[in-house]
Amino acid sequence: MNKIIVVLFLTLFGNKVFAQELEIQTFGNKNDKALIFLHGGPGYNSVPFEQTTANELANNGFFVISYDRRGEGRNENLKAEYTFTQTFEDLNQIFQKYNLKKATLIGHSFGGIIGTMFTDKYSDKIDNLILVSVPISMPQTFENIIASSKEIYTKKDDKVNLNYINMLQNMDSTSLEYATYSFMHAMSNGFYSTKNPNQKAIELYQKFKTDTLLQKYASKNEYLAPQKFWENEHYTSLSIKINLENLKNKKVSVYGIYGKEDGLYSPEQIDSLVNILGDENVEYLENSSHNVFIDRQNEFIDLVKKWTN
Repeated sequence: MNKIIVVLFLTLFGNKVFAQELEIQTFGNKNDKALIFLHGGPGYNSVPFEQTTANELANNGFFVISYDRRGEGRNENLKAEYTFTQTFEDLNQIFQKYNLKKATLIGHSFGGIIGTMFTDKYSDKIDNLILVSVPISMPQTFENIIASSKEIYTKKDDKVNLNYINMLQNMDSTSLEYATYSFMHAMSNGFYSTKNPNQKAIELYQKFKTDTLLQKYASKNEYLAPQKFWENEHYTSLSIKINLENLKNKKVSVYGIYGKEDGLYSPEQIDSLVNILGDENVEYLENSSHNVFIDRQNEFIDLVKKWTN
């Protein structure tokens, strides 16, 4: 794909739109219900969602808008401030570009934090907010990762990793290093993967071996975005419980989809979300981990359709 530089105008190139240099992907008919996908991270991208699920949602009657945040993924080279303010400005420009009076936000992981804070600030623009594997409290998430990892290492009598866990527990829990090492233990212990994928999930994950875009971006994590977001926003200490309570009081429709095999969150954390949103607004799915839209794609799409009716 040729590189296009946009200064003071918008350029259309296929179904990719460059708005003030920000590359955006769209799927489906622009007259259908609008869904905006917000990816995880910081330092990740929307490619796994786009290459596995975006078209399926479009085929079910949605206009799907997806993009990588400024300074991340395919927009990695764009100048970024790595602040929530700039992230909200970009999102508002997407509403303006597509003439959206309202839309549903689907926030995955860190993208759900951004989606919740944006919705709290601009609730008049949001039809529904759907949280997918989102850390409601970052400190509680780290505590759960560490406790679960320690249990695994104890059962294995893994003295080396137990020593690392003890060191981690003595670190500054607000530091980026604490968060980084916690996520490293989560990855090494398979907390992001389901142990019992269904046939559809197996087929979708096979695409990661053959799809050139997935091969390039699915395992790519940048380091500048986490560092800068931490410096500017201290996101590793965030909790969005107050924001969710605000949205409840504003009568904004908020839903949650989580996998029971997602090792980042304990059942108690899901219970706390249920206490805020209500049992009917939270789905806790078997045989699913962090990427619910892949692990249980059919159920994920059915829930999105149900909640946006």
